[in-house]
Amino acid sequence: MENLRDGKLLRIFIGEDDEHDGRPLHEVIVELLRAEGLAGATVFRGIMGFGASSRIHSAHVLRLSEDLPILIECVDQPAKIEAVLPKLDDMITEGLVTVEKAEVRLYRARTARDL
Repeated sequence: MENLRDGKLLRIFIGEDDEHDGRPLHEVIVELLRAEGLAGATVFRGIMGFGASSRIHSAHVLRLSEDLPILIECVDQPAKIEAVLPKLDDMITEGLVTVEKAEVRLYRARTARDL
């Protein structure tokens, strides 16, 4: 373990069919997070879920599914997370964004220089 520090966890819940300027919203968001210099982001595609409409979206084989849940997670310094929130407000028309305190433990591979 390299260090221990306080951070924030940004979670963005959207639908697979959501778009921004004709492009998949999850792709646009990840590109924004990268351009803003955040440490990294991961996109998870859910196999089942429901939101405000209470309509269940599922990847069930026998049913043609649409708009599966998408979760984007990003952990970084609190200031970097807070700075990107207004830009997300302009992109997300339906969804949920949560920001939580996170204790960050960073692990990295050793290099020859470390030995």
